[in-house]
Amino acid sequence: MSEPLLIAKGDEPLYLLPNMANRHGLIAGATGTGKTVTLQVMAEAFSRIGVPVFAADIKGDLSGISQAGKDNPKLAERVKTLQLGNFDFSACPVTFWDVFGEQGHPVRATVSEMGPLLFSRLLNLNDTQSGVLTLVFKIADDSGMLLLDLKDLQAMLQHVGENAKEYQTQYGNISPASVGTIQRGLLTLGQQGGDKFFGEPALILDDLIQTDGNGRGVINLLAADKLMTSPRVYATFLLWLMSELFEKLPEVGDMDKPKLVFFFDEAHLLFNDLPPMLEEKIEQVVRLIRSKGVGIYFVTQNPTDIPQVILSQLGNRVQHALRAFTPIDQKAVRAAAQTFRPNPKLSVEKVITELGVGEGLVSFLDDKGTPGMVERALVCPPHSQIGAITPQQRQQLIQNSVVAGVYEKAVDRESAYEKLKGRASSAPAASPRAQSQPAPAQAPSGPASSSPSWYDTISTTVGNLGLGGSTGPRGGRRNDTVVDAMVKSAARSIGSSVGRQLIRGVLGSLLSGR
Repeated sequence: MSEPLLIAKGDEPLYLLPNMANRHGLIAGATGTGKTVTLQVMAEAFSRIGVPVFAADIKGDLSGISQAGKDNPKLAERVKTLQLGNFDFSACPVTFWDVFGEQGHPVRATVSEMGPLLFSRLLNLNDTQSGVLTLVFKIADDSGMLLLDLKDLQAMLQHVGENAKEYQTQYGNISPASVGTIQRGLLTLGQQGGDKFFGEPALILDDLIQTDGNGRGVINLLAADKLMTSPRVYATFLLWLMSELFEKLPEVGDMDKPKLVFFFDEAHLLFNDLPPMLEEKIEQVVRLIRSKGVGIYFVTQNPTDIPQVILSQLGNRVQHALRAFTPIDQKAVRAAAQTFRPNPKLSVEKVITELGVGEGLVSFLDDKGTPGMVERALVCPPHSQIGAITPQQRQQLIQNSVVAGVYEKAVDRESAYEKLKGRASSAPAASPRAQSQPAPAQAPSGPASSSPSWYDTISTTVGNLGLGGSTGPRGGRRNDTVVDAMVKSAARSIGSSVGRQLIRGVLGSLLSGR
């Protein structure tokens, strides 16, 4: 059993219990009240007990967690006030990621993995347009066309639009206007960085769940300062990642500590203008993902940013100060105060407007899963550096990372774009309807997930050639190669063209909810 994690101190020390950390949590408060430092303190604590962390670094401030902190008067005063006798400075193992590949290892996903539901959210499509996009994905699956990057989806849309009459009988009406709207949305998405995000080698989730040689959990930081200029892209990406964790990780039940802790910063962006169907699926993921050993912590300005159904599942909470200058603000303060278990000694509604920087109202779950009474407390100072690191320090850490060289070079193999381009250059051998039927020789006898022998063969061959990566002392990959990433990406893509004809993940499904 891991030791309790000291996060704050009021009249008594306030501990976050590792075996309750997968019951999710909330860090809330106005701008400048200390949310980022609280996130840093919690991430450090998880890392020390061997729990990997994923967090978006909105302003670059979190990068300091990779360096040991330095003494200063304010920090020394906080240490003295909290009577932290054995306080020392230390760094955490960090892996940097970046959708644009500039401030970290590139992060990619295939179009097929994202699925039509999340793409509809990403492109802000209405119901009719979303329905057309779903049909395009379905036609691609039936035709054996892999959708890996944006040009694959654009080519598939063009093909379906040009042959809408031939597909109409089997799949239903396909509106040219909707196809055009989706195409324009894809062009805009590409200009916002989608052309870099969609493709291969796709992110391997195991690379987010690593420990270093000392048994400390690796903290994965996504550089999000540039990504935040496209808030819908940012929110959809994190939503995709959360749903992939839910779908791919096995059930583990209650554990002594989480497998991974996921911090969702600027969480209000996730729920802005969210379609009811997608909100329902998010609620499902949040409710069930704890059984996979994943804890989700939402970071936002006000608890009211989170839908009530999800908010009720966030048992570990740190509430920083809120401002109440207008009647709307005062209403928000009252709503935030009502989310805590009352403390007879404390007027939460009054105190929540008086809290200083680094001070918060704290309530963690006890060993029976019951929320503790809210306490006013000072958050402990971090052991690592507060504030951003230099570009030189960042580049050094990227070069020394265990995944260095795995994701840097994009791979563009034959997929829908290449097949349709080749088909257009020659005379069509059959009607679109006949072409939409997958060739029997290409279809496995059962679901892709139940027949992995082909993958084992490829993996064994790669290993025999000496191209595979070595294994670290705790099972983490220490030298994963581009070949490893391509093999695993191929596994997912083949699964996409076969198994995902029926279901494309909880949040990217073709049939769920339709």
